[in-house]
Amino acid sequence: MLIDSLVRGGRERRLLELLKAFSQREGIQTVLVLFSRRVEYEEIKQMDLPIYYLDRKPAKDPRVFYRLWQLCKKERPDVLHCWGWMPAVYAVPTALHLNIPLLNASISDAPHDLHWGDPRYFRARITFPFSKAIVGNSKAGLNVYDAPKSKSYCIYNGFDFQRIKHLEAPDCIRKKLNIQSKYIVGMVGAFYKRKDYVTFLRAAQEVLEQGTDVTFLAIGDGPTLEQMKNKVPPAYKDRILFTGLMSNVESIVNCFDIGVLTTYTEGISNAIMEYMVLGKAVITTGSGGIREIVQDGHTGYALPSGSWLQLADYIIQLLEDDQLRQAIGQRGKALIYEQFSLDRMEKEYLDLYGLLTNGKIPIFA
Repeated sequence: MLIDSLVRGGRERRLLELLKAFSQREGIQTVLVLFSRRVEYEEIKQMDLPIYYLDRKPAKDPRVFYRLWQLCKKERPDVLHCWGWMPAVYAVPTALHLNIPLLNASISDAPHDLHWGDPRYFRARITFPFSKAIVGNSKAGLNVYDAPKSKSYCIYNGFDFQRIKHLEAPDCIRKKLNIQSKYIVGMVGAFYKRKDYVTFLRAAQEVLEQGTDVTFLAIGDGPTLEQMKNKVPPAYKDRILFTGLMSNVESIVNCFDIGVLTTYTEGISNAIMEYMVLGKAVITTGSGGIREIVQDGHTGYALPSGSWLQLADYIIQLLEDDQLRQAIGQRGKALIYEQFSLDRMEKEYLDLYGLLTNGKIPIFA
């Protein structure tokens, strides 16, 4: 398994869940290769698996090619599973020289503005020809990157239901965050330009201006956090809260009445999965793989990017209609259990490994 780092992100969470699942099976040995020492998922250190750090200093360090070749010559893996464009680039020479199948699982988004000058497009074009299989976590992502259909597979994210077994009581979370309003509407997402927090904040202010008794939570960290904080008028600073990076995200989401994700484009969002598995009604903006999980009017509402006024209207509508809000939440929860389980994701990857190594799908109980 090759990945840049283990910062708190969707791609990293998927890798972590898969490693957890594999650790429970006999006959599977995984080796994790990190290209930096940034590890924010501390649970990785509790797993009994070899971890190698091939630090990229500088970012495009050519020495990594040789160090990875040395490592693979020693370990002799059956599959090189790459979780990102630079790991895939580094893996190509080793895969060719040592005749190891390269599984390129770099597609985790579906950018609407992808073009030939984009580094992601360039890395896709130079790694796709040498990849035995290309995996995207959404059909939209595979289409946007124009992945060769003959070796492309869509494997949706898998949710580990053990993560919601031991949640903090909602009253404790409310007390910790000093929330006294009747309702809570939240968004979980890193503060980067690809997340449309402006739309979330404008909708929040519109809802609050109409007198709705609600607190809005923005959970995450990133380079645009301070900029977004400055957009909140003083009158609403006690009703629009920025928590920063939190370790107990599932417990906080469990307090939501509505889960919101305002973005431009996504693959399959882990945040939406967290909302749904906890039975929360979902409203999202954007395109891409979002529409493969948020079935508009059934498991949530999917709006165009930037439609803050429409978002505010849907928030008010759902907060005023308990029956509708709960029905949407329960349909979303059922969808996650049926189509987005960790067991399903694990089986699909194991089947793919079997095809790559001997052309046969293995049978795992």
